[in-house]
This record gives sequence, C-alpha cells and structure tokens, in this order.
Amino acid sequence: MTFALRRPAALVACALAAFLMSAGRPAAAEPDPPLPAAFEHAATEYDIPRDLLATLAYAETRLDDHGDEPSASGGYGMMHLVSNPTTHALEKAAEITGLPVERLRADTGSNILGGAAVLRAHADGLGLDETARKDIGRWYEAVARYGNPSSAETARLYADSVYELLGTGFTARGVTVAPRQVTADRGEYAQARDLGAMAAPGAEYPSASWVAARSSNYTAANRPASRKIDRVIIHVTQGSYAGAISWFQNPSAKVSAHYVIKSSNGAVTQMVRHKDVAWHAGNRDYNHRSIGIEHEGYVSNAAWFTDAMYRSSAALTRHLCDKYGIPKDRAHIIGHYQVPGATHTDPGPKWNWTTFMKYVTGGSTPAWSTTADNTTAGRFTAGANWGTSTYSAQRLGPDYRFATPATTPDPAWYKATVPSAGTYRVEVRYPAHTGYNSAAPYLVVTANGTKTVYVDQRSGGGVWRSIGTFSLKAGAYDVVGVSRQTSGTGYVIADAVRISRG
Repeated sequence: MTFALRRPAALVACALAAFLMSAGRPAAAEPDPPLPAAFEHAATEYDIPRDLLATLAYAETRLDDHGDEPSASGGYGMMHLVSNPTTHALEKAAEITGLPVERLRADTGSNILGGAAVLRAHADGLGLDETARKDIGRWYEAVARYGNPSSAETARLYADSVYELLGTGFTARGVTVAPRQVTADRGEYAQARDLGAMAAPGAEYPSASWVAARSSNYTAANRPASRKIDRVIIHVTQGSYAGAISWFQNPSAKVSAHYVIKSSNGAVTQMVRHKDVAWHAGNRDYNHRSIGIEHEGYVSNAAWFTDAMYRSSAALTRHLCDKYGIPKDRAHIIGHYQVPGATHTDPGPKWNWTTFMKYVTGGSTPAWSTTADNTTAGRFTAGANWGTSTYSAQRLGPDYRFATPATTPDPAWYKATVPSAGTYRVEVRYPAHTGYNSAAPYLVVTANGTKTVYVDQRSGGGVWRSIGTFSLKAGAYDVVGVSRQTSGTGYVIADAVRISRG
C-alpha cells in the first residue's frame, strides 16, 4: 500500500520528533504534547479531516490511553491499534510510519500518528482521492474497516457510532469537536443490517438486539434444566461496544458474554442464549451457573458508566433475576473480580454499585421524566409544511410527522414543564428509513442559548437515542425542536422526545 502524498517513513519519524520538540520537550521525555496539537499534526500528515480523526479516537477510548495496557482484543492507546492473531493494525502502523511498535503502544503522539496512518491506508485502498478526502462523509467505509469488524453488520455499527458522535459533538481533555452536519456515504455497508435499530426478533430480552457470538466462543447447553442459573456477573469490555460484539464473533477470541450494553444510550445486544454457557468468568463452575453482562468502556474511566447504561443494565439484571429466581443482592449479582480465582478487576472502582443496585431493586425510575410525541395534547406544534405519516412501524404512537429540508428552520416543537433548573438528559426517537434525513437538526433550548445536534435518521430507528445532557431552565416552554434547515438529504422526521433528570 502506498500513499501518493505520504512522506517516506523515516521522514515521518523525524517530523514527529520535531513536532514533539516544538511542543517544548525532547521526543523521548514526558509529558505528551497537548492532544489538540497531536491530532492536528497527525491529521495534516495523512490528509485526514481533524474532527474525524479525533472523533474516531473518542469513540474508541474517550481519549484515554488506559495506562498503555491493551484492551480485551489487544488494542493499544487512544487510537486502539490492535495486535492479535487475526488483526495487525499496530504492526501496520509501524510499517507505514517507521516508528517502533513499542513507541506506538506507549507514546500518545506516536499512537495518534499511527492511527491516522492506518485510517489513511484504508482510504487509499478504497480509492479516496484528494478531493474525496475533504468530505468527511466519504470516509465512512474507511472508518468501518478501521474497526476490524467481524461482519458487515458490526462494521456498520462501528462506523455509525463514530458518525453519531460527529453529529452530537464532544469535549474531552482539551479536544472539542462541534456538532456538524455530515451525510455518511455508507457505500457497501448501506445494505447491512442496522444493529442499532429497533430490537430484532431472536433476542430473549424484549429490549435487546440479537447478534450471535461465534459458536467456538461458548458451550452449547440446556440450562436451567441441566444446571441452575443463580448468578449475574458484571463485566467491563475494556473496549468499545461495537468492538466487543465483533470480538465475540472472532474465532480467536475464545471468550463471550450473554449480553453487551452500550455506554451512550444503554442499547442492549444479546450474543449467547441463556441456555448456553458463555465463556466470561474465567471459572468453569461460575460460567455454568451464571449469565454474563459486558458493559462498554474501561475500568479506569468512569465517563463510560452513564446513567443510561446503569438503568438499562439494571433493568436487564432485574429481568434475569425475576426469570430465574436469582436473589437481587450482592451475593448473587457480582463483579468479575469476585469470581473465585479471578485475574480480572472489572467492573473496577469507578463502577457505582450503590446506584446500580438501587436501580436493580426497583429504584430505576428517574427523579423526573417526561415524554412527548407528535400527538401529545398541548405539547407539540408544527407548521403546515409538516405532514403526517403512519408508514413505519418503528414510530411511537399512532403516527409521526415529516417535512422536506428547507433554507429556514420552520421547526416542530416539543413543549415540557421543567420542574427546576438543572442538568437533564435529552433523548429522541424516530422511525428510520433510507429516505429519511442524513443530518436532522435537533434544537435544544438550554439555559445558555439554543444548541443544535445532528442525527442521521436513516439508521437507529425505533429506539430511544440520547443526544446529550443539557442545562435547562425551569418553567413551561418549547424545549426541543426539530428543524428543517439542513443540508442533509431526505425527509426530516419528528416523532418523540424524552427529557429526564436524576
């Protein structure tokens, strides 16, 4: 693989050393250069949109190098450069940049440069020329391949999570990516099953999607007839949601779990049937008597453990306890670290057992929450340009509203009576379709002005999707709107919103 615009590897290494010294230190010293500068440098070096590179890193690790320790699938650093029996992204980064693998593993600036090199290699393999590389939407297939997917479905799930973050934006460790309109060009993945959509048939838990783990990663059984299920074991993936799903489908993994839960919105994917024995506990007896739940994130970073994740996991755990007669206590709902002989520490000290168990035992209802759809009396308004449809079964309520993109906002508004000033989670729900908008603007009226986030309504339909937490003022007013002012393609959809606190 060659790069038309790439410098020779030795020059890249020299350029990196010069960059590190220009940041005020010799190349081998600590601390690392400021992250914004590191992303700017790597993006420039490999002609990648800087926001895309930073967002990919945030989706993988929340910009955390997790102490230079590998993830569950063997990924290193902020860019999650994987080295395992089937994937050699770390070695590929070393080949392209001319930097040793030890440095790519341990030095943040080098790791970011290596991730950029691998991403650019995927783009070159797809034939992205200089003009195409300026369009973030055209990088979708390269991003999907960067995730080392086990299938087209997991490739789409991985890339969609990155592009979802481009629409909502984020700020972490001095790096800011503002919400932006992006129409993702899914290419070959456009026809892949949308794992982020309304739960598909096959899952034993009503709110879950079903994606089967590889049969070589678990033991077929006949529980509870063959063995009573009397434990739920809580794990942390040490990696991303899509990465964990893909890893459990990898024949090299030799591990699995019954469920995986997403950080941002608590989405649940089942991968092993309850009757079968997932290989998650590292203890044969505990594997045979338990159900394992993996949670997206890293044990060292509490930012992954969102309220949406706690509530979703608690609801699943409560369901399992009721189904199999498992007591809802800490003797039967345990962490991986509590398994006899365990060498793992998950879920770790950042996991809030008090909050989680409160939700499990029945306190999972938010302190305040309100839901409104387009038929809620006195809570929804829209102009004459907004039509009404019953086309999609993914809708909430009897129907939903749609409109064509326009040069002016002409928003559909959802009104709420916010009980007190504070921070609230805002979630949206919409039916998804290939003909719906690729960058629908959601307007949130915060205490500090109106904020806009962009949602790709072509995927993720029929489920609640968090678009962020916002500071809201008290009172009755139009809190969330859906605007028609977008350069995205397809109908803009207004279906339902949910606002929650505590």
